Amino acid sequence: MLTFDNNEKNVRPLLEVKNLVKRFSLSSGKEKVSAVENVSFRVFRGRTLGLVGESGSGKTTIAQLILRIIPPTAGQIIFDGTDIERIDRKKLFQFRRESQMVFQDSYSSLDPKMRVGRIIMEPLNIHRVGTRAKRIERIAELLQLVQLRPEFANLYPQQLSGGQRQRVGIARALALDPRLLVCDEPASALDVSIQAQILNLLRSLQRRLQLTTLFISHDLAVVRFVADDIAVLYLGKLVEIGPKSLVLREPKHPYTRVLLSAVPKAAESKQRVAIVLKGEIPSAVHPPSGCRFHTRCPIAQSICHQEEPVMSDIDSGHLVACHFGDSASNRMNAMLPT
Repeated sequence: MLTFDNNEKNVRPLLEVKNLVKRFSLSSGKEKVSAVENVSFRVFRGRTLGLVGESGSGKTTIAQLILRIIPPTAGQIIFDGTDIERIDRKKLFQFRRESQMVFQDSYSSLDPKMRVGRIIMEPLNIHRVGTRAKRIERIAELLQLVQLRPEFANLYPQQLSGGQRQRVGIARALALDPRLLVCDEPASALDVSIQAQILNLLRSLQRRLQLTTLFISHDLAVVRFVADDIAVLYLGKLVEIGPKSLVLREPKHPYTRVLLSAVPKAAESKQRVAIVLKGEIPSAVHPPSGCRFHTRCPIAQSICHQEEPVMSDIDSGHLVACHFGDSASNRMNAMLPT
């Protein structure tokens, strides 16, 4: 099982995903889409794991599997020591309270017919938390927590800006004091300046409330800002995972290196040259044999076409699924601009 070499390595993780698989049947019924294939990771209490990958890599599917929005084809999702696929309705109701999600689209995730106060109160009503007076008091606390004025409780979503709507979504997600927060591209639909505000808010809340967070994004620069640990996903497969400092300082997988090349280095006077991948992401219906990245990988060799690489620990909890392991960086340096 994958784990990180940090001070909490002997503490049971809040969330543990083991060999997770999800395949969707196409309308023909004869073929299946391999959306998630044998993914394993852990998220420790009070830490943020950033899950990064291109569009179509399976990130959102993993989020939906973890929250039991959709069932897995195989594998386990263990929350605080309990396999959530084996719990009864009563325990599932409790799990819903302890795990919440911040959605990408802040508009469609909020009911336009409900005022902000009622939207935030809805989870409190469903789980029968406190008296009505206490719930109203809680709404005011949550609005303050996400830096909105109390009078916003009387407004409708369509009266708010995109950033304000996302703050409402965050307030709703925090209403029940969840132990696990899943953020699915929470800033990607916003203007750049507003993105920074929302990311700063989320990072501040994570530290203040000691939230355990799975943060999903296609942008490694965003993940770098909010995460403690980073997992890199490509075409449904995990290719690299480890503490942020190790993954960003010495990326071991060529795909991680490509993603990192697109992140500006503020301390440098000269912009890092981005590495452009050739070709499109392969079909998830008919994924490539061997390493799924070999059709686009600049350093692929014959073994990459034939054998699937095994996830291996390269350096103190820094894991990579690449046949060349620790030599991948040197091979990339020899062939590509830095």
